[in-house]
Amino acid sequence: MILNFSLQNFGPVGEEQVLTFEADKSDHLEDHYVIQAGGYRVLKLGLIYGANASGKTTILKALHFLRKLVLEPEDKKTGELEFTPFLFDEESQKQPARLSIDFIHNEVRYDYAVEFNSSAIVSERLDFYAPKKANVFKRKTDLEHQFTEITFGSKIKTNAALRKALESNTLWNNTVLGGFLKINAKLHELSEAVAWFEEYLMPMVYTKTELDDFVTARIKEGSIDKATVVSILKKADFNVSDILFEDKELPIPDGLIDFLESQMKELSSGTAKTLREKGKITSVDVELQHTVGGAQFRLPFEMESEGTKRYYGFAGLLALLLKDEHIILIDELESSLHPDLYLHFILSFLINAEKSQLLATTHYRELLDNRDIFRNDAIWFTNKSEAGATELYSLADFDTSVVRDTSNVLNAYKSGRLRAVPNLGDYYIELN
Repeated sequence: MILNFSLQNFGPVGEEQVLTFEADKSDHLEDHYVIQAGGYRVLKLGLIYGANASGKTTILKALHFLRKLVLEPEDKKTGELEFTPFLFDEESQKQPARLSIDFIHNEVRYDYAVEFNSSAIVSERLDFYAPKKANVFKRKTDLEHQFTEITFGSKIKTNAALRKALESNTLWNNTVLGGFLKINAKLHELSEAVAWFEEYLMPMVYTKTELDDFVTARIKEGSIDKATVVSILKKADFNVSDILFEDKELPIPDGLIDFLESQMKELSSGTAKTLREKGKITSVDVELQHTVGGAQFRLPFEMESEGTKRYYGFAGLLALLLKDEHIILIDELESSLHPDLYLHFILSFLINAEKSQLLATTHYRELLDNRDIFRNDAIWFTNKSEAGATELYSLADFDTSVVRDTSNVLNAYKSGRLRAVPNLGDYYIELN
């Protein structure tokens, strides 16, 4: 589970901004919002509000970037890291970006931090608590010679062969965790940290992300339970009584494999060879069975409404969050969802999830009108400073002069007392 995440000099974020999932002292909605993990009280949910272009999506993108930095290491030294530093300050453009995350995996806390520029990882470190804080490794990069130096903490048992293999496979633009993925070696603390990124931190869901293929594939392989997805869709008033699949084999179009090899690093030569020999790909047709007036009707997935398609994906994500431990990042959670369905999704997650987390950006303000469904420390805002930089802060940061337990938070937000709203001009437009 994520405890804290911080970012600095990343996109519109200049100075360090920190998002925390550590619950404050309030016991409001404790049973549904707070999880006990590793001796900490951890929140399940974080919702980020803010005006357009205020940087709220950047918080999610930075987490997604960190995941890729660890799990998808570059193959060549010449590969550049795809990010932009804070551009509204000349000094920031010359400085490295910094991401750090504190997380709990198997009841042990890990603190991981990495500094980087577009060409290389500048520095990196991993600490853990067993039970006191101890260092796993520190890494520095000789930028002039493009060389990585790794030192291990006194509590970490390694040998010369492992250290040499790890340094050899940790290119100057790779993380040590990414380098560890490339070698056949055992080191418990590194294995645990990598496993957290692989198993817990899920890829980001954008507003245009089509989730149906992801959900369908995982239902078919068994990692998402179909009956749970059907149940979620039923409770959301979609009259869905079953999900039906039909596999079809189609010929591979000329040039498709060459294109995939050029675009996808994860497509291995063995997979490409198998596809060429087979000459066909398997396509899955999906139909949703609706029960209406006691009769059953099958409707091809592509004929369903955009809201139904979106919620099929969300139902799959929810089933995944309930079955296993994950955090899912969703941009503009309310997209294509009726407000009642939006609330139904959040409440279904909070009531049923045991060890998972959800972090989402949203413009749905009406949630702030009901203190029976939100905690102050789960609500976050992004605001653009006069320097054009993103400021991240929580509703819990405001003292009682701004927000009291009896205050109407929605009205406070709409009136601008919490900031994080657009500063709009008048409606008149002069035409030349």
